[in-house]
Amino acid sequence: PFRPRLVHRIDKDTPGAVLVAKSLEAERALRMAFEAGTVGKRYLALVEGDLGLGPDRSMTLEDPIGPGRSGRMRVAADGKPSRTDVEVAEVFDGYTLARCSPRTGRTHQIRVHMAHAGFPLVVDPLYGRRDALRLSEFKSGYRAKRGMPEKPLIDRLTLHAHEVDVPPLPGSDRDTALTVTAPVPRDFERVLK
Repeated sequence: PFRPRLVHRIDKDTPGAVLVAKSLEAERALRMAFEAGTVGKRYLALVEGDLGLGPDRSMTLEDPIGPGRSGRMRVAADGKPSRTDVEVAEVFDGYTLARCSPRTGRTHQIRVHMAHAGFPLVVDPLYGRRDALRLSEFKSGYRAKRGMPEKPLIDRLTLHAHEVDVPPLPGSDRDTALTVTAPVPRDFERVLK
């Protein structure tokens, strides 16, 4: 019988692309590709602050990550080696849209690395400073309708698993890499506008 197998995971409140194997053989091949580092993942992350990365507009974060308290992860000298490549996609007043490519697969890796570097996700109740973003936080003169609470523009992580690159796999009839792209969700698009 058909039994799909989840090959990798993304954070609970992160929408986007995930790989699911349709057979045991495909699962094994994909897991081997992940272990060999030949699967590429790119996320869009809306973070606080201007990354100000200079002319090349990119950086690499290589702080080791290990377990912390209450389900949190943290940068720790005794943690596992971790690497995230970061590139500026767009800069806004006080915020940056970044393309983040984790080269290792640590729990909450992008969230931990960005927060440790001083650029937490705009919405991240665990590693950032807020659980929602409201228009009144950055639009001067904005007032909610009288007697109505202001609805958040977004009330989940400002992180999106945008693309996954899959190399040709053994036993596959495909001889070129495949890129899977998940469209940007409406709430994330609305925030960017």
